[in-house]
Amino acid sequence: MPEPTKKDEMPNGQAEESVAPESNAAPPLPEITLEVSPPPEAVAEGKEPVETVGKKPEPPEPEPLQAVVAQEQSPTSENGSNQPQPGGVEVKEKAESANSAVKEEGPCPPPKLDDDHEAATTPSPTPQAEDANSLKKLSVDLPNDSVPVSAMGRKDSVWSLGDGQAPEDPDKPIDTPPLSTLLIEKPQSATVPVGGDITFVAKVEAKDLLRKPTIKWFKGKWMDLASKTGKHLQLKETFDRFTKIHTFEMHIIKAKDNYAGNYRCEVSYKDKFDSCSFDLEIKEVGQGSQNIDIRSAFKRSSEGQEDAGELDFSGLLKHRNQREPKQQDDTPEVDVWEILKGARPDEYEKIAFMYGITDLRGLLRRMKKIPKEEKKSEAFAKKLEPAYQVDKGGKIRLVVDLADPTVELKWYKNGQEIRPTPNQRKYIFEHKGTQRIMVINNCGMNDDAAYSVAAGDEKCTTELFVKELPVKIVKGIEPVKTTVNERIELECEVTEEGAQVKWMKNGVEVPTGVRSRYRVKSEGTKHFLVIDDASREDTGTYSIMASGGTSEAHVQVDLKPLKIYQDLQDMKVLLGQPIALHCEIFPGNVPGRWYRNGQLIQPNDRINIIHRNKIHRLEIAAGSLHDAGDYTFIPEGYSQSLSAKLHIIDPPRVHLDSLNFPDNTVTIVAGNKLRLEIPITGEPAPRVVWMKGERVILESGHRVRAETYGDQTSLTIDVSEREDTGNYKIVLQNEAGEATASIKIKVVDIPDAPEAPLVPVVGGDWCSMTWEPPKYDGGSPILGYFIERKKKQSSRWMRLNFDLIKEVSFDPKKMIEGVPYEVRIFAVNAIGVSKPSEPSKAFTPLAVTSEPTMLVVDDVTDNTVTVKWRPPETIGAAGLDGYLVEYCIEGGDDWVVSNQELTEKTRYTITGLNPGSKILVRVKAINAAGASAPRTLQHSVMVKEVIEPPKIRVPRHLKQTYTRRVGEAVNLVVPFMGKPRPKVMWLKDGAPIEPTHVSIRNTDCDSIIFIRKAERSHSGKYEMTVQVENHVDTAIIDIQIIDLPGPPQCVKIEDVWGGNVALVWTPPKDSGNAPITGYTIQKADKKTMEWYTCIEHYHRTCITITELVVGNEYFFRIYSENMCGLSEAATQTKKSALIVKEGLQVKTPEYNDRDFKEPPKFTQPLINTFAIAGYNATLNCSVRANPRPKVIWMKNKIVIVDDPRYRMFSNQGVCTLEIRKPSPYDGGLYTCKAINDLGEAQVDCKLEVKGGFTFYELMQRGVPLNLIDKYMNEAKVVEQQK
Repeated sequence: MPEPTKKDEMPNGQAEESVAPESNAAPPLPEITLEVSPPPEAVAEGKEPVETVGKKPEPPEPEPLQAVVAQEQSPTSENGSNQPQPGGVEVKEKAESANSAVKEEGPCPPPKLDDDHEAATTPSPTPQAEDANSLKKLSVDLPNDSVPVSAMGRKDSVWSLGDGQAPEDPDKPIDTPPLSTLLIEKPQSATVPVGGDITFVAKVEAKDLLRKPTIKWFKGKWMDLASKTGKHLQLKETFDRFTKIHTFEMHIIKAKDNYAGNYRCEVSYKDKFDSCSFDLEIKEVGQGSQNIDIRSAFKRSSEGQEDAGELDFSGLLKHRNQREPKQQDDTPEVDVWEILKGARPDEYEKIAFMYGITDLRGLLRRMKKIPKEEKKSEAFAKKLEPAYQVDKGGKIRLVVDLADPTVELKWYKNGQEIRPTPNQRKYIFEHKGTQRIMVINNCGMNDDAAYSVAAGDEKCTTELFVKELPVKIVKGIEPVKTTVNERIELECEVTEEGAQVKWMKNGVEVPTGVRSRYRVKSEGTKHFLVIDDASREDTGTYSIMASGGTSEAHVQVDLKPLKIYQDLQDMKVLLGQPIALHCEIFPGNVPGRWYRNGQLIQPNDRINIIHRNKIHRLEIAAGSLHDAGDYTFIPEGYSQSLSAKLHIIDPPRVHLDSLNFPDNTVTIVAGNKLRLEIPITGEPAPRVVWMKGERVILESGHRVRAETYGDQTSLTIDVSEREDTGNYKIVLQNEAGEATASIKIKVVDIPDAPEAPLVPVVGGDWCSMTWEPPKYDGGSPILGYFIERKKKQSSRWMRLNFDLIKEVSFDPKKMIEGVPYEVRIFAVNAIGVSKPSEPSKAFTPLAVTSEPTMLVVDDVTDNTVTVKWRPPETIGAAGLDGYLVEYCIEGGDDWVVSNQELTEKTRYTITGLNPGSKILVRVKAINAAGASAPRTLQHSVMVKEVIEPPKIRVPRHLKQTYTRRVGEAVNLVVPFMGKPRPKVMWLKDGAPIEPTHVSIRNTDCDSIIFIRKAERSHSGKYEMTVQVENHVDTAIIDIQIIDLPGPPQCVKIEDVWGGNVALVWTPPKDSGNAPITGYTIQKADKKTMEWYTCIEHYHRTCITITELVVGNEYFFRIYSENMCGLSEAATQTKKSALIVKEGLQVKTPEYNDRDFKEPPKFTQPLINTFAIAGYNATLNCSVRANPRPKVIWMKNKIVIVDDPRYRMFSNQGVCTLEIRKPSPYDGGLYTCKAINDLGEAQVDCKLEVKGGFTFYELMQRGVPLNLIDKYMNEAKVVEQQK
C-alpha cells in the first residue's frame, strides 16, 4: 500500500501526491516539515515560499532528525519568469508508524512547470564559505513529546519557527561552553566527498579514573550510533598503558549524502560528564549531463548487490535541470509514458513491474506532473478547488458554479451529509445565481477533513486544511548567576495562554516528576521553571521551546568562598585508644569527604563521621595500626583540603589466645611435623627469641628452628620426638617495651604392649580374664583395650570387641566347649593402638547346663504332688542326660531324691507323701559335666487335694450376639476352669442339642461347638453348663444365622401430581432373620423398561419421587435390604403412573403395542482365530434378541465359569471373550451361546495358539497334570507331522 499522499495545488487543479515505495522496500518513515519564512529581501521581490522536497534517506542506514537551512535562489526560466526556488527547513523524523501525510504551508500555488522548463533550469552555484548567505547546517531538536496536544496524532502537523523570521545571524556571538572535564581531544567538524572514508577521534585521559569511561556517539539529538554499526559505520576503542589515554574512533566508510549532519560525542564516568558536537559535510562529486531513460531512471541502484534496495530516483531529481534532449538511439522501444497515460491508476504497479520499473514512487510523482485533460462536467460549470487552507479560528468559503441551477445540491464532510440546522451558525449555505456557497465559520481542527458536493449523479471533492498558528515567545528567559542553596526562578512569556512548552537543560528535557528538583508552573501566558535549593549541578544552559520559537539563558551556580577556622592537627595515639580529628570551616552546610592515604573513608560501626554546622569531626572508637596514615578532609566542591598525620604506638604483645590451645599446651603425635605460628604485634616490629630451658633456638637449626616474619613468629619441628616435650619461652623486644610468653609442647605416642593376660575362671563357652595396664601410656591416657582370641591350633586371631573396654577384665563368650583357646590384649590411647601382648596360657571351656526353667505345680492329691518344668535355656556340648527331682519338708534342710534314676521327661509325680504336710521341690539338670544349679519352687506345697469351683470364661466376641450368614461355618471355643474335671452340658432354647446338626467336643479346659454349614434353623440361644460336684456355672451364647431378606409385600401408587409420585409399601414377610436396614427404589419408563435407581438405603415405607418427566409413564419397584444385602427379587407396582401437565387432561388413544420379542440370532458369528502364546487374544460376535439374552461361553463344550484367565463382556449386543496370555493349552473350539425365553442360538470358532510352553512352565501356571500330558502328546504329534 502506498503511503498517504502529499498534496500540492497545481495550476491544472490536480493535487500532487508523493507515493511511498513498494511494499517490498523498507517501511516508509513519517515526515514533519519545518518551514521558515523567506528573508525580507525575498518577500520584497514577490517570492513566495515553496516547500523543499529533499532526498529521503534510504535503508539500510536510518537517518536521525536533521534540518537544513538552504540559501534563497532565484533561477530564471526560459520565458523570463521568476520561479521560486525551494527554501526552508525540512525535518525528517524516523519512527515506526508510517502513513503520515505532509501538506504545503502557503495557500498560493506555484507557477506551472513543464518538462521543457525543468530541462532548461540550471543548478545554483556552489555556495562560498565567506558569503554571509552561504549554505548553513542547523540542528533543530524536536523530541516527539514537544508537539502540541492539539496537533498530536494529525497527519499534517506543522511546526513553524515564526512568520517572517530570518535565518540565524552567523555573526552572532556564541556563548563559550564550559571547559571539558574528561575529553582532552575532541572530534572536529570535517568534509568528505560522496563515497569517501573519514575518521573522528576522541581521547580521554584515564590518570584519575579507576575504570574505563562510557562513551556514546549520536547523530542529531537522539540517534545512538552504537546500534547502527555495520559496513558503513565502525566504532573502535584502544587504551595506551604508558600514556594512560583512552582513544575512541568512529569510522564512516563510503559516505553517502544522507550521512551529512550534526554529530555528538558524550563521555561519562560516575558523576562526571562531557560532550562535544561536530558537523559532517558531504561534498557531491560533479557529474556531466546524462540522458534519462524512464526505465533506467526509475530502477533501484545495484539490484542484487550489497547495496540493493537504495532508490536511484534522487539522482534524477538532483540533475533534472541539467537534462539534455534525448538522443534518438536511447529512445525505448516501447513508449511506456503512453501506456501509463492510457491506463487506470490501479494498473500502474503492474505496468511498472512488466517493464522493469522498480521506483514506483518516483514514477507516480512524474505522472502527477503530466497535465491531464479534464472532461467537461455537465452538472458543474466550475468545480471546487482541489484543496483549501484556513487558519485556525478563521472562516472559509467553498464555492461551486452549477450548469443547471435547478439541480439539487448536497454537501458532505468525510462522506457524511451536512444538513443545515436552525440556531446553528457553523455552516452557512448561500445561493448567488448559479453559485452555491458553503461558509464554515470558526474553523477548528475537527474541520480539517475532505469535503464533497454532489449535484445529481456528479460529485466534486476538495480537502480543507486547518493551519494551527505557532506559539511565539514574547519575553525570553534571562541569565541567572547565584550561589548554592539559593532559589532560582526562570520566567518566560508566550503569545498563547495554555500553550505547550518544553524546558530543556543543556539540550536535555528537564524532568518534572513528583520527586524531581524542578518545578514547572504557568500563570496565563507566563511559564516558570523553579529550583528551590540550587546546587552546582544546576549550572548549565536552560532553554524553553515552543512551536513558534525558542529562548535560552545560562544559569551559573557558584560555591560560597571557603574559610578555615580550625585546621586538622597531627596526633600520636596509643593502640586501642579513641581517635578524634576535628576541623571547622565556613560555610557550614558544605559537606565533605575524609580520606586516609588517598582512600575514601566510609562510616561504619567503628568509624563515625559527624557534621554539625561548621564542625567536621572524624571519630574512631578504638585506634588500630591500620588507622595510622595521612588524613585529608576535602570540602565538597572546593579544591582546598585540610591534612594531618596520625601515628599509632603499640608495645610488643604475644597473642596466644588466638591459637585456642587449652592451658597453652600444644599436643603433637610423634613422627609428625609441627609448625606453630603465633601472632605478634608491636610498633615498630619487635625482635623475637625462642628458648627451651636455657637453650636458644636458632633460625638455622636443622630439625628444630624458629622463624619470624611480618606479624607472626613460628616454631618448626620437622620430625617430632618424645624428647621434644617441654616448655618453650618466647621473648619480644622493641623500643616500646618487652613481652614474654610460654607455651608447652607435648609429644604423644602409642602406648607400650601390655603383659600377657591371666585366665582364672573357665566356663562352658566362656572364661574370665584379667590383665595389668602397660608400663608406658605414650603420653596420653589409656582409652581402653581390644581383646583377640584364637584356637590354639589356628593362626587366625579374631577380635572380640569393637567398642573399647575401659576395665582391666573381660569375659569372652561363645567359645566351643572342649577346644583349647588363647587370648591377647591391645592397649589404645588417643594416638593409636599398641602392639599386642603375649598370648595367655591355653585353656579349654567345659561347663554344665543352666538350671531348668518355669518350674510349677501341675497337680496335688492327698498323697502326691505333680510338678512340671521346661528344659534349661543353655545346654552344654556334653548334652543333657536327664533331670533329678528332690523335695524336703518345710522347715528342714534334708533334701530327698524322689527319682533314683534320671528322668528325661519334664513332668514328674512325687508319691508316698503324708497328707497335710508341706514340702519344697527342686529340679536339677544332669549331664557329663555334672549337675546344674537347682530350680526350686518359690512357695511350699500343701499335700491335699483342693476343689476349684467351675468358671466359664466366655470370650469377648461371644458376649454379644454371634452373627453368621447362611452357608458359613461356625466354630466356637469356650474355655472354662475347675477341679476336678468339670462336667459340661449344652442346651439350645432349653432342649438338648441334636448331635447330627451340631458337633460338640469337650476337653479338660474348654468346649468346642462346630457347625459345618450354618442354616437359619441353627439360630437360637445356646446354654452351656459346667459342674464340679455341687458347684455349677452357666453361660448363654446367642447365635444368629442371617440371610437375604424377601421383597416388600405390596407396593402401591398412592397419588400422582405434577412431576411427583407418592409410593407406599409394607415391609417384607421374611426379614432374613435380621432387621431391615433400608429400601432401594427404582423407576422405569414404560417405553424402554430400563430401570434406574432413584434412592438407596431409604428407611421409611413411603416416599415421594420427584422430578419426573412430563408425558412419560413410569413403573416402580422396591428392593428390601438388611445387613446381608439387597433382596434377590423386587416388588413392582401393578399400575403405572402417567405424568401429565397440570391443568391439561390428555386422552391418550389406545394402541396395540408391537411385540418386539424375538429369539436370539447372531448377526456376526465367531471367526477362526490364530493367537500368539503370551499375548492376550479376544473373540468377538454380535447377537440380537429381546428380551436380553443370557450369554454363555464354552470351551470344548465345557462352560467357562469363574476362570481368572478369561474375561467376558457384553455391550449393546456385542459379546467379547478375552483370553489373558493364552498358552497352547488354551487352543480349541470356543462356543458363544445366547439364551432367552423364546429360544437359544450359538456360534463356534477354532482358536489355535502358536508358540508353546515347557512342562515346567505349565506346572507353574497351575495346569492339571492330565491336561499337561494331553498337551505334550498333541505337541509331539504336531512335530512329527511337520
